[in-house]
Amino acid sequence: MDHIIYTAMTGANTAANRQAVLANNLANVSTNGFRAELATYRSVPLNGPGSSTRVFALETTSGHSETPGPVQRTGRNLDAMAQGNAWFTVQGLDGTEAYTRSGIFEISNTNTLVTPTGLPVLSDGGAPIDVPQGSEITLGSDGTVSAKVPGQASTSLGRLKMVTPDADNPIQRGDDGLFRGTTGDPLPNDANAKLLAGAVEGSNVNAVETMIGMIQTARQFETQMRLLQTAETNDKSASQLLSVQG
Repeated sequence: MDHIIYTAMTGANTAANRQAVLANNLANVSTNGFRAELATYRSVPLNGPGSSTRVFALETTSGHSETPGPVQRTGRNLDAMAQGNAWFTVQGLDGTEAYTRSGIFEISNTNTLVTPTGLPVLSDGGAPIDVPQGSEITLGSDGTVSAKVPGQASTSLGRLKMVTPDADNPIQRGDDGLFRGTTGDPLPNDANAKLLAGAVEGSNVNAVETMIGMIQTARQFETQMRLLQTAETNDKSASQLLSVQG
């Protein structure tokens, strides 16, 4: 059997995986703070006699685009956009510390600062932030959370924990869409991180670029499938020639 079917198969599988990544990115073009997922691949030569010209397409470690999303002004007190490469800290459903660029916050029924999905927003001390009932919340540019109850002076409830990933403390996307440190340990608080109150960050997905990538990937997939069909045709032709009796 011609080895072309194996090399074409890896190419088709790679194209299908990339198409799934692009489709997911396009589906999140309107998701606040979404970071576009990157799909990267490499060519691996096939070892063995007569196979040096054949290569497999294998996926390498995927990452995400660090390009900031557009600023969307809302004027809402509980909306915030992390500046630079800073990230907000929340508590995931598994109880671990996780990071997000989405700064849309709400107050839960238990008077705790949470995300729209109900995840607690953590302070620089690593604990959820409790909010006095009936108070008006404001966010400072340094992440300070202040509450003002009618008839009383404004009080500070703490400061949001914001982290800034770098080469020594990288992060990666989890299955729940949140990011965590690659080592599994919490990242250190960045005291210099800033936020822009009354605004949120949009998705950094370029819809036009993503759609073009999907078209190109679909064509690549079709090319690989045609190679498989060619290999099948060649195999049938060879079988017919071998079956001819002289």
